[in-house]
Amino acid sequence: MQDRKPNILFILTDQQRRDSMRAYGNNWIKTPNLDKLADKSFVFENAYVTQPVCTPARASIMTGLYPYGTGLQRNNIPLSRDIPTIGDMISDEYYNAHMGKWHLGDDMTAQHGFDKWEAVEDFQRVRITRKEYRYQEAPYNGWLRDHGVEPPSIQVSYEGWVGVAELTEEQTQAGFLGHTASNFIRDYPEGRHADQPWMLYVNFFEPHPPYTGPLNDLYDPAEIEVGPGFRKRPDTGSLVNKLRSDFYMGGGANPLGEAGGDVHDTTTEEGFRKLRAQYFANVTLVDNQLGVIFGALEESGQADNTIIVFTSEHGEMAGDHGMLEKRSLYEEASNVPFLIHVPWLNENHQTRVAGSIGQVDLVPTLLDFSGSEIPDHLEGKSLRPVMRGDEDLSDNDVFIQWNGMGDRNLGSPEINRMVSIPWRGVVTGDRWKLNLSPGDQCELYDLNTDPAELENLFDKPEHKDRIRQMAARIRIWQDETGDDMPLPTV
Repeated sequence: MQDRKPNILFILTDQQRRDSMRAYGNNWIKTPNLDKLADKSFVFENAYVTQPVCTPARASIMTGLYPYGTGLQRNNIPLSRDIPTIGDMISDEYYNAHMGKWHLGDDMTAQHGFDKWEAVEDFQRVRITRKEYRYQEAPYNGWLRDHGVEPPSIQVSYEGWVGVAELTEEQTQAGFLGHTASNFIRDYPEGRHADQPWMLYVNFFEPHPPYTGPLNDLYDPAEIEVGPGFRKRPDTGSLVNKLRSDFYMGGGANPLGEAGGDVHDTTTEEGFRKLRAQYFANVTLVDNQLGVIFGALEESGQADNTIIVFTSEHGEMAGDHGMLEKRSLYEEASNVPFLIHVPWLNENHQTRVAGSIGQVDLVPTLLDFSGSEIPDHLEGKSLRPVMRGDEDLSDNDVFIQWNGMGDRNLGSPEINRMVSIPWRGVVTGDRWKLNLSPGDQCELYDLNTDPAELENLFDKPEHKDRIRQMAARIRIWQDETGDDMPLPTV
């Protein structure tokens, strides 16, 4: 490690599955830049979100707290200015930049310890932006106009517009962020803050739906690989997941996406494959821009003193269990990629880390590596001892949750009712998963023998003692974090 504190480059995508790169078993997707990063990084085998939906998960990534601690237990709730993010907590020596999606309140203005701010989602002005900033536009709007495209109306989200906008790669939010982040990195050594280490968060919208984009023809739907859970109804699972599976496989569409032209024939395998192929093409769209960013890091001579983190705020079902999008404790929605490259520890070699971690661990880990104080209120723990080989994750329990109420229309009154019911889940160090709900069929999966979660073992008499032991772990965690969801009797 050099005398100067390390720079930190944090790449966050939206809705990217764990199996979307070679490091996690995908041998057909084109992600050369993520592959190159993985080849010189710690590759954590299993990284879980705190809640598989945007705002709660993103808040945990930024604060090191579970959703109960942040108060953001559903989408579109602003993060209180009184709750510090890593931008507030990291050493004052750092110059902090945030680019892209925020989704934690006022997207338009610098906040929470970030010195430089590049917004992309103009639509958020309508929801939360303070009145004095109501006419301030996101820089991405200017990027669109410079490239001959009129931005969407302020009443229309990027998600509800991009599906019919027919943008080129360069015109997408990914293209804008690749350009903006690489310029920041390349220009930094000659800028006014050159004597300070920097922390840069780059937050991509893609591969979040709509399931369409400028690379739609990149993959042949008939040739892509699918797993054993593809289009398989979860007959032994929860009612909410069975309802969602029936809805999508019956041809139902996400009402929000449908309004923006995101319509696919999900009644057939061919239609589902086409949607899935286009989803993975948007992963490649992001990877192309990561090449631009990583290139700037190398060209500017800063790579040897820059920690690189890559993860996603939640996954995507993409037809597994017959479902789409997130809002599920299934692996496809809650288990995401997590790579971290620390030049003086990795020495350009890949190190695979067995076991499971939660995204509440990200903030304390980066504070630790930056030489910053780690506040006592954080609910995660630093992974630095694991990465140094001093500890392992064999006994590490990870907790996932769903908090239900207040979510948007998901397609039918029946689904909307069942989505309102909360869940608490634990993945134990020996790779068993228990999902508990006070109002739905509970679930137990052996991820060692059934990684696709096809057989719910919850009602098997031989597992009753295991269930009670795992439920006790959830209850202890609830007591430690102040979580008050009532657990069912087991």
